[in-house]
Amino acid sequence: MGSHYKGPEKERAALSAFINLMRASDSVVSMLFNHPGLKHGLSPSQFGTLETLWHLGPMCQRELSRKLLKSSGNVTLVVDNLEKRGLVERRPHPSDRRMTTLHLTAKGEALIKGLFPRHARATAELMGVLTTGEQETLRRLCRKLGRQEA
Repeated sequence: MGSHYKGPEKERAALSAFINLMRASDSVVSMLFNHPGLKHGLSPSQFGTLETLWHLGPMCQRELSRKLLKSSGNVTLVVDNLEKRGLVERRPHPSDRRMTTLHLTAKGEALIKGLFPRHARATAELMGVLTTGEQETLRRLCRKLGRQEA
């Protein structure tokens, strides 16, 4: 379903494309995080935090919020909840006492290390409705859309 907006064609087309983009994104995330083989009790933001720390290593919370495209307040709540579960820990920054660095705990690393391969397979399965060429076109278009200056 597109927009019911009756404005100029250029605006109607943009709204329709935006609505379809958002619905597709929400649908894929919902299917992925409700996938039978991926029941892990993590929100998409929690999973993204663990995955980022696992692939990129320890980092400060500000850097993590930029990587996840989330507000610092949102990341604080996500990290607080992961810390309560013993999956991440905050450590004093080695050279700047005002900062802390986020690290995976052994429990957090074991969880994401076991979960990520299944997540990658499920993502490939869901994205498999598109050909490899279509996936590349989608990637390129999303990157173009996301890289523009506001």
